[in-house]
Amino acid sequence: MSLTDVTVPTDIALNTDLYELTMAQGFFEAGLMDNEACFNVFFRDNPFDGGYAVACGTGQIADLVENFVFTDDACDYLAGLRAPGGGSLFTPAFIDYLRGFRARLDISAVPEGMPVFPREPLVRVIGPLVDCQLVETALLNLVNFQTLVATKTARVIRSAQGHPVSDFGLRRAQGPDGGLAVARASYIAGAASTSNCLAGKIYNIPVFGTHAHSWVMAFPSELDAFRAFAKSSPKNCCLLVDTYDVRQGVENAIIVGHEMEAAGERLAAIRIDSGDLAKLSKMSRQMLDEAGLDYVKITASNDLDEYTIQSLYAQGAPVDSFGVGTKLATCDPQPSLGGVYKLSASRATSEEAWTPAMKLSEMAYKRTIPGIQRVVRFLDESGSPIGDQIVDDSYDTGSAKAVDVTDPMVTYDFSGHKSIELLQPVVEDGHAVGEPEPIEVARKRCHDSLMVMDPAYLRFLNPQAYPVGLEPGLAAVRERLARHERVQR
Repeated sequence: MSLTDVTVPTDIALNTDLYELTMAQGFFEAGLMDNEACFNVFFRDNPFDGGYAVACGTGQIADLVENFVFTDDACDYLAGLRAPGGGSLFTPAFIDYLRGFRARLDISAVPEGMPVFPREPLVRVIGPLVDCQLVETALLNLVNFQTLVATKTARVIRSAQGHPVSDFGLRRAQGPDGGLAVARASYIAGAASTSNCLAGKIYNIPVFGTHAHSWVMAFPSELDAFRAFAKSSPKNCCLLVDTYDVRQGVENAIIVGHEMEAAGERLAAIRIDSGDLAKLSKMSRQMLDEAGLDYVKITASNDLDEYTIQSLYAQGAPVDSFGVGTKLATCDPQPSLGGVYKLSASRATSEEAWTPAMKLSEMAYKRTIPGIQRVVRFLDESGSPIGDQIVDDSYDTGSAKAVDVTDPMVTYDFSGHKSIELLQPVVEDGHAVGEPEPIEVARKRCHDSLMVMDPAYLRFLNPQAYPVGLEPGLAAVRERLARHERVQR
């Protein structure tokens, strides 16, 4: 399923910041709308103080671009906007231009599920200046949040040590669209299921859920509630045992479990949603085993994240699966990825050579990388990534060495290692390249990619910094531009 299955297609072009449109009008008025530009999407720091991020949302870019049009209704709305100083905000000529607009873009992106690192482009957008500018906000909105969620989920999945994790975050997510994005991205990153039925329908993600505390409280007793649920859902019976007292809840679950056995059914699991999960899960496991219900699983929930799950297993907690909600859906403790969209090259016509562009900034931290960039990932003999090299073909010296993206005193040498290209075409002249990739393909890519990563980059505490550098020719261009800009200033 595509982005337009959950977003009204005619609204996509207005899902933008106003300044994209005021800049577009300025370019139009200046006669620059057909000048060509190259923009890159990247982030400056790994989220969650980790060693990597997981690319996500890029699989929906083609759908976004193909449906990025300004309908008559949208144009009429824009035509009615007033400028703060009086008069119309947009000119009739520009509104007419938007009525016939189609994004004539070539876009390459990192496939969903691939590990990515600071400063290297996740997405490269090439095309007319106005077209590139107009899609900025919508594209960042698509990639930023899903990459953040996928990264958070990958960390949770790693802490769960192969045990299933379900996305329970819909009720705490940032709105309906946020809930759908969480379900999609978390599934790509390894979640086994979601509680979100709409996401299940749209993206064909397995859905999971049983009952809440209100079910238990609606009956005269907990045992009555458990019996009623077992009768109603004998093939999907997971009993929530902490409404009143966990020990008593497990005792009642055992009674119902034996009654289900007598009826030819089986109690699937119990869920603990409060209290000392390590202590209570150990107690519950012992009680279930002694009652002959060793097949009954234990699932845990209650504000879980990668650190609490890691701690549970460090304490020997016999938990078989997890429902992770708030801290997954809100990406606690980091609310945004901070991905940006920066101009890296321009030219007046397609016959001219590209002119690299660089934002110098008052802060060295915010200096950008110029040129028409591509990313080469080098692999060792086992297929494990050992470093990435950012290359501009116009300045490529053919070297397998690289200058660190933030510290020019640090260099890497990837000579003798095989390599792959990270950025893959997804849009050509505004149209999708090939058929949409099934979500299961992205999910498998994420699993396989993280399985071969050196654990030093994946650990939660003080992960090793993954090498990302500029090919020497591009490093020289960047240094030359920086010197020139400093002289000009």
